[in-house]
Amino acid sequence: MAAPAANLRINGDRLWDSLMEMAKIGPGIAGGNNRQTLTDEDAAGRALFQRWCEDAGMTMGVDKMGSMFFRREGTDPDALPVYVGSHLDTQPTGGKYDGILGVLGGLEVVRTLNDLGIKTRRPIVVVNWTNEEGTRFAPPMVASGVFAGVHELDWAYAIKDAAGKTMGDELKRIGWLGDEEVGARKMHAMFELHIEQGPILEAEGKDIGVVTHGQGLKWIQITLTGKESHTGSTPMPMRVNAGLGMARITQLVDEIAWSNQPKAVGAIGHVEVYPNSRNIIPGRTVFTVDFRSPDKAILDDMDARLREGAKKIAAEIGLGIEIEQIGHFDPVTFDEKCVTTVRNAAERLGYSHQNIISGAGHDACWINRVAPTAMIMCPCVDGLSHNEAEEISPEWAKAGADVLFHAVVETAEIVS
Repeated sequence: MAAPAANLRINGDRLWDSLMEMAKIGPGIAGGNNRQTLTDEDAAGRALFQRWCEDAGMTMGVDKMGSMFFRREGTDPDALPVYVGSHLDTQPTGGKYDGILGVLGGLEVVRTLNDLGIKTRRPIVVVNWTNEEGTRFAPPMVASGVFAGVHELDWAYAIKDAAGKTMGDELKRIGWLGDEEVGARKMHAMFELHIEQGPILEAEGKDIGVVTHGQGLKWIQITLTGKESHTGSTPMPMRVNAGLGMARITQLVDEIAWSNQPKAVGAIGHVEVYPNSRNIIPGRTVFTVDFRSPDKAILDDMDARLREGAKKIAAEIGLGIEIEQIGHFDPVTFDEKCVTTVRNAAERLGYSHQNIISGAGHDACWINRVAPTAMIMCPCVDGLSHNEAEEISPEWAKAGADVLFHAVVETAEIVS
């Protein structure tokens, strides 16, 4: 495969303008975005993306999970396509770049090819995966998980949000329930551009992260059941405080993560307290533990220690306890050839780079099971993500998209 010439670059201003235009849909309250999956805002973002892709000459396919696939034809109609993309959905208080950079970076690859009149032997497909974030419908990366055979379609349709609405019904409601069988598409390779969502690249002064591995993840939901009672008139020895149990388990999670440094992280994010009144001792708490590690043995050990310790804490207080795993994927090793293609592209373009392990889960982690896959990362300010203050520079976005362009086009094979 011939590599693109080093002088070939994407249009950074156009990419940045597209990012800012998409950010107008589902604006947050503090400068970011609230475009949660399968909301009206998500539907509007999808429609804008569809218009841009069709304007670039691509044809659309939509599968039964609502994932959007836009195809630029190659000269060989029988060649397996090179896929590129990420997700357009956001957290409730999300930033303008998490996922969106990868989708619009893929669009910019095609736009640049059009500008330069370059044809590739293999088709190129730009994809927007449904419900990567998992914030409205847990777990994360649902559509790519169904595509890779990790989840069943009917199971995904039945997932409910906090209001009791299902994924299947919401896909129909917003008009993005496609008819294409999920996973029927075959890929030659896939590349995903993403912001780092961590502080390493900025701290090291690197333009590009060459992602070699992805951390494994376990989301463990714990429900503690105690007894609601008056905070003023219930003697301390007679309390069955579900809030106290949650607090002690929170401390346990932190201790477990610290004991596995530097190869693990852990925290409690999602929390529900009932009845959540100032003068009532909590009778029930529901919360989710998020453990991550690039080492499967460590991940499994943290899970086991949590379950044993949480049951002991509950017994000491007199609480009922239920423990359920609601999200999981093993650590990922990305395809060596694809990773090398990314690294070579960064070197050819003169961008500083380093190997990096992704601390977050991404659609590429599931797709890696069914096709050779690699990821490219660019820095983000202070490593901040899943926050409306998430920020990157136009220069970082351009560098990442330049490397993406070279990796995708080299893999798709230039014909003319």
